Amino acid sequence: MSGLLGALLPAVPLVAGLVGLLLPPAPRDPGGGDRVRRVAVALGVAGAAGALALAVALLVTVDSPTETSTTWIDLGGLTVTLGVRLDGAAALVAVAVTAVALAVQVYSIGYLRRGPHDDVDHRYPPYAAQISLFTAAMLLVVVAGDLVMLLVGWEVMGLCSYLLIAHDRRLPGAPAAAMKAFLVTRVGDVGFLLGIALLGVSAGSFRIADVLAHDHSGATVTAAGLLLLAGVAGKSAQFPLHTWLPDAMAGPTPISALIHAATMVAAGVYAVTRLYPLFTAAPVTLTVLGVIGSITLLLGALAATAQDDIKRVLAWSTVSQLGYMTGALAVGSPSAALFHLLTHAAFKALLFLAAGAVIHAVGSTLMSEMGGLRRSMPVTFWCTVVGLGALAGLPPLAGFWSKDGVLAVAESAALEGTGPAPSWVGWLVWLAGLVGVAITAWYAGRLLLRAFFGAPRLPLVQPHDPPAVMRWPVLLLAVPAALLGLAGFVGAFADRLRFATVPVAGAEDGLVHIGPGLLLPLALLLVGAGLVWLGWRRDTTADPAGALGPLRPVLASAFRLDDVQHTLVVRPVRALARAARTGDESVVDGAVEGSGRAASGLGAGLAALHRAALPRAAAGVLAGALLIGLAAALMGVTR
Repeated sequence: MSGLLGALLPAVPLVAGLVGLLLPPAPRDPGGGDRVRRVAVALGVAGAAGALALAVALLVTVDSPTETSTTWIDLGGLTVTLGVRLDGAAALVAVAVTAVALAVQVYSIGYLRRGPHDDVDHRYPPYAAQISLFTAAMLLVVVAGDLVMLLVGWEVMGLCSYLLIAHDRRLPGAPAAAMKAFLVTRVGDVGFLLGIALLGVSAGSFRIADVLAHDHSGATVTAAGLLLLAGVAGKSAQFPLHTWLPDAMAGPTPISALIHAATMVAAGVYAVTRLYPLFTAAPVTLTVLGVIGSITLLLGALAATAQDDIKRVLAWSTVSQLGYMTGALAVGSPSAALFHLLTHAAFKALLFLAAGAVIHAVGSTLMSEMGGLRRSMPVTFWCTVVGLGALAGLPPLAGFWSKDGVLAVAESAALEGTGPAPSWVGWLVWLAGLVGVAITAWYAGRLLLRAFFGAPRLPLVQPHDPPAVMRWPVLLLAVPAALLGLAGFVGAFADRLRFATVPVAGAEDGLVHIGPGLLLPLALLLVGAGLVWLGWRRDTTADPAGALGPLRPVLASAFRLDDVQHTLVVRPVRALARAARTGDESVVDGAVEGSGRAASGLGAGLAALHRAALPRAAAGVLAGALLIGLAAALMGVTR
C-alpha cells in the first residue's frame, strides 16, 4: 500500500498537468474565457488536493523506511529502476510540498484576475497546468528510489520554473529572469548529472539503496559529492549560483511562493539529506558545503537589508534561510536541516502570499510606495506579523524552534567537535548563524514598519484585504507558521526526521533544544529589532536603510556579484560565441559558398561560350582545329 501511495503521489498532479496542457488558452471574451478557466481551476485544485490527500495518507501509513522497485533498463549490467523510496522524512516533505501547492493553486484563482472588470487572464490554463507539473516534479524528487528518476524530476522542475517565471510576458524583466534562472541552474545541473553518472557507474546501478550500500573508493565519493553540490548550489541558490533567485521575482507572486517555499530551492537540500551517508564518507564535501552555506547565509541577509522591492526582500531572505539549512547539513544534522525546511516552507509561503495581497491592493511592489496598511488590511497585517516573526526567530513561532535547532547543532560541532566536518566549520556556521539572527530581525522589522506603519504614501489608493479566495490560503498558512515548531517536541514527529543511517553522534539527539543556548540568539534578535525600531522612531518618514550610508548601494546590488559574473563569465562566453559565429560564417560558410559561386561562375562562362554567334563559333572551331594540328605536328617532331 505504501508503494502504491508513493507511486500515485507524483502521478496525480502529473495527470492533472498533462490534461491541463491540452486545454486551449482562455478566449478573451468573458463568457468563453470563464468556461475554460473554470476547467483549468478544477484540474489544478483537484490535482493539488488529491496529492495532499495522498501525502497525508502516506504520512499516516509509513512509519519505517519502505522501498519498492522494478528494473526498467539494464545496459550491460548498469541498472536503472522504477520505484519509490519512502520514509517519515519523505512523507513530511511531501505534505509540505502539496499543502503549499494547493494554497498557491487556490490563491492564483483570485490573484490572476486583472483589471476593474475582473478580466480573465487568457493564459491561466497553461499556468495552472505548469504548477501541477512543477508539483509533480518535486514530488518525484521526494519519493524517487532511483537517481535517474530523481534527475528527471530535477530537470522538469527547471523547465517548469522557466515557463512560470516568464508567465506574464508583458513585464519586460520576466523573460530575461526566466532565461537567467534556467541557464544558471543548468550550470549546476551539469555537475549534478556527472555526479549521478559517476555514482551509478561505480555501483553498477542507479538505485539509491544500491548506491548507498556500495563501497565506493574515496576519490569516487569525493568527486561525486562535489559534483552533486554544484547542482545543489544551483537549485538551492547557494553562493555563487544564487543570483537567479532574486531576479525570479519577475514572475507572478504565487509562483514566487511556490519556488521559494516548498519546491525548487528545497530540492537541493532534500537531495543532500537523501544521499547524506555519501557526504559523511567524504568530509571535504561537507567542509565545502559549510563554507558555501555560511557565505550564502550572510550574503542573503545583508542584501535583504537594502532592498526597496518587498518581494526582493523576501527573496534574499530565502537565500539566507537556505544557508541555515545547508549549514545544518555541513555540521552533521540532516534532521535540523529538514526541520527548518518544513517551517520555512510554511512561513515563507505565508509571507509571499501576504505580500501578493499587499501588491494586489496597492498596485506596487515598492515599500517606498506603501505605508499605513495596518488599519486598512488588518488580516494581511497580522498574518505578515506571524510570518516575519517566524522568519526572524521570535518565540514561540515556528522559525524560532527550527533555527535554534540549527544553531544548537552548529554550536555542538564547534565546541565539542561532534560533526563530520572539521570543528572550524562548526564555528563558521555557528557564528554566521548568530550574526544572521540580528540582521534578519533588522530587515524583517524594516519590512513591517515600511509597509504597514506610518502614513500612506499613495493617498489615492484605497487598499483593503484580499477577497476570500486569496485570504483563506493566507490565514491557513499562518497556522503552521505559528505552531509547526512545537511539533519538534512531539517524539513521533522528531523520529520521522531522524536518519538511522547517518553515523553522527550527538548531533541528532533532538529537534528542539531548551537551555542557556537560547539566550544569545534571543539577545541578538532583540538587538536587531531594537535598532530598526529606534531608527524608525527617530524619523517615521525615512527609510531605516538610510542608516547604511554608502554601503546601501553595495548591499542593494548584493556586492555586485551579478556584475562580476557578467564580466568574468557572460562577456567572455558572448565574445567566444561571436568569434565562433564569425569563423563559421567567414571560413566554413565562406568555403562552401565560395565553392558554389566558383562553380556557378565557371558554368556561366561556359554557357556564354556555347551561346556565341555563328561567325564567332566558326572562328573558335577553326582556332581549335589549328591548335590541335599544331600540337600534333610538334609531337611528331619531338619523336
